Amino acid sequence: MKEMRIKTKVIGVDISLDVTTCAVVDLRGNILAKDTFPTAEYENVNNYITVLCECINKLAEAFGGHEGIRSVGISAPSSNVKTGCIENAANLPWKGVIPLAAILRDRLGMAVAVANDCHVVALGEQAFGTAHGMQDFVVITFKRGGVGSCFFVNGRPHLGARGFAGEVGHTCVVPGGRQCGCGRQGCLERYVSIRGIVDTAKELMAETDQPSLMRNIRDLTANSITLCCEQGDELAREVYRRTGRLLGTSVAHYASILNPEAVILTGDIAHAAPWFMDAAEAALDEHVFHNLKGKVRLLVSILDEAEAELLGASALAWSVKEYSLFK
Repeated sequence: MKEMRIKTKVIGVDISLDVTTCAVVDLRGNILAKDTFPTAEYENVNNYITVLCECINKLAEAFGGHEGIRSVGISAPSSNVKTGCIENAANLPWKGVIPLAAILRDRLGMAVAVANDCHVVALGEQAFGTAHGMQDFVVITFKRGGVGSCFFVNGRPHLGARGFAGEVGHTCVVPGGRQCGCGRQGCLERYVSIRGIVDTAKELMAETDQPSLMRNIRDLTANSITLCCEQGDELAREVYRRTGRLLGTSVAHYASILNPEAVILTGDIAHAAPWFMDAAEAALDEHVFHNLKGKVRLLVSILDEAEAELLGASALAWSVKEYSLFK
């Protein structure tokens, strides 16, 4: 009988605006080793890809060579899993459409999949996190000042006709509201992202003379607002109540359309959950379709934020059809 060698490891890659992290991950989601290098230092995409390949190869060699690595999964902003391309990323150093999956497949000699960070985080939640065992759920991500989402239907991510489904951050919640980087006004992202929370705090302080610890902070951040909440600052707590109401209303609209088991929040805002969750849940119940009232759970991810995208990238790697020049 011919012996079949089963590959038990993949490599997950998280391309963020500042740092790229590569990791070897096993079947159970254990991160066995990882390495990093600065993303922003490589303005030429070809130079960046060369360094990325070197990092992946170095990790593979440390675990028995390419013969033991099944595939590579990559999380990157503005990526499309259907095409394997980074498409017109606003904040990365490289512009236009970059066929990253195809280039790496040729250079590495193994299967490569590329998807946007929201899609990847949702895969990680399904495989290793809060959504484990769920078939129909929504993951909303808060990171780098932005808000995105991915939703699963019958156990599979719904990507849309062109791979860009789930842009909840750019749905309007306040007509004629704050200017958004996308060119429109009143987008959810401008109210519930880190930047949006700080803007709400500044607006509240301008509206009232109510004393607040926030007034003594020169460079106000979402974390410092959270610390003020923990010290009993009522105005800081109102910042998160307003944030929660807007978030809960948007989640209600999302849930009324999709009827998910749960909506899972991940990333920056999760740290402040004790201060906005009651308001968000109340708004969800108030605005959701009446047959769903009390039946859609609003949850916070249990995954370590620093590992969530690497675990999701590893889940993406397992999903791609195996291909290798190394047997």
